Amino acid sequence: MSQFPDPPGDPVIVALYRSAAHNFVGHHGIEPGTHEMVRVPWLDCVAGRGIVGDRFYDHRPDYKGQITFFSEEVHEEVLATFGVEVDSSVYRRNVLICGVDLNGWIGREFELQGIRFEGVEECRPCYWMDRVVTAGVEEFLRGRGGLRARILRDGRLCGNRLRT
Repeated sequence: MSQFPDPPGDPVIVALYRSAAHNFVGHHGIEPGTHEMVRVPWLDCVAGRGIVGDRFYDHRPDYKGQITFFSEEVHEEVLATFGVEVDSSVYRRNVLICGVDLNGWIGREFELQGIRFEGVEECRPCYWMDRVVTAGVEEFLRGRGGLRARILRDGRLCGNRLRT
């Protein structure tokens, strides 16, 4: 795993989410679940385990998606391109962040608020995006569906600019 200096400037955490259960995993061919992504003021991150209270906490050892990030800029592009009004929670990612190229964190370690993460891979969008947002969004999000990461150091991640 490569380590590079963190990018210049300060990425801004816009919103934080967690959900106690899955809506799409395990729902192929049936209706999605109805477990909402709950907007919270902080996430308690536990190294190697995930986010306390989230559906992927202790999912499996060394799981690559202990925490997920999504770009506010990409969310805004979806809204403008498709003319929809949806909350950023529809993407089912834990952290809505702006001011950073998430793909630039793939394959490297980075730190936010004293918590160390390892960027593993893109959160590839799935066909559910066309259902929960609108047709064409799955294709639109390819290559910018967010970031899956492992938590390497415990800590509490708080929003810099939480919206209500």
